[in-house]
Amino acid sequence: MDSLTTVTYDQIAIGDSATYTRTVTERDVVLFSEVSGDLNPLHLDEGYASGTAFGERIAHGMLSGAFISACVAMKMLGPGTVYLGQTMKFLRPVKLGDTVTVTMTVAEKEDRRNKATLDCKVTNQNGKAVVTGTSEVMVATEAASAAIPALPEITVAGLDR
Repeated sequence: MDSLTTVTYDQIAIGDSATYTRTVTERDVVLFSEVSGDLNPLHLDEGYASGTAFGERIAHGMLSGAFISACVAMKMLGPGTVYLGQTMKFLRPVKLGDTVTVTMTVAEKEDRRNKATLDCKVTNQNGKAVVTGTSEVMVATEAASAAIPALPEITVAGLDR
């Protein structure tokens, strides 16, 4: 089983960065709709979405936010990191089939609270920014390691894996 290891506050420096890449699938959009309760037809109904300014279905903006969170937890800082806040500006739609890359960079450190501000940029497969923003996190001060749990298989009726 794979594991995650904490990157502690003393180990990070301004300018450190990490990336997380994911291709957005139909399954992602359907599962995010179910978990979030956001059933906007722009995300789920091709007929409806074709009549919008986008001309097709797009992923939820907050799905990109979830990928930012995954980058913090899985690639940048690991166990013990506490999210304090997030700003996001949505610049372009993320379409089903797009491959997005989250890039996080340590912009500031605040020693008093072991807090870091991370610049966030999400780009699509064409290198175009789709989301920008900042994350504020409290960074762990003690090293830890944790196993990445195996999740149960989730099936969505009507979708191929």
